[in-house]
Amino acid sequence: MKIKALKSLLFIAFLMVNLTAFSQEGEVTVIQDKAIDKLLEFKKDLRTQEIYKIQIYSGSYAMAEKTKSEFRNSYGQWPVSMEFNTPNYKIWVGNFRSRLEADRALLRIKRKYMNAFIFQPKSDKKREP
Repeated sequence: MKIKALKSLLFIAFLMVNLTAFSQEGEVTVIQDKAIDKLLEFKKDLRTQEIYKIQIYSGSYAMAEKTKSEFRNSYGQWPVSMEFNTPNYKIWVGNFRSRLEADRALLRIKRKYMNAFIFQPKSDKKREP
């Protein structure tokens, strides 16, 4: 029995030595367009930018739909989305890249939506409408 176990151990040792002795090493070279690196940098910059939005309504679903439709008819240049945040539906406007840009838009929007205000969505809620 000891001889059989010794033979098994020697066989396993022999296999391990052979596997390491005959293993191969390789080198991989990736050839890609330099524009890909630029795109990756651009994407990283977009993720770190602050986004400002303007909230123009918070309340019932029916009024949110109505407000959204009215806003689109009055101000077509900014994207508008409806978000649900229990228990209210909220109408959010724009994806402003600077506070100044959002302030300028707010001045125009407040003429019709007096309770509108600027905010920054939480990072986990940043999304395009």
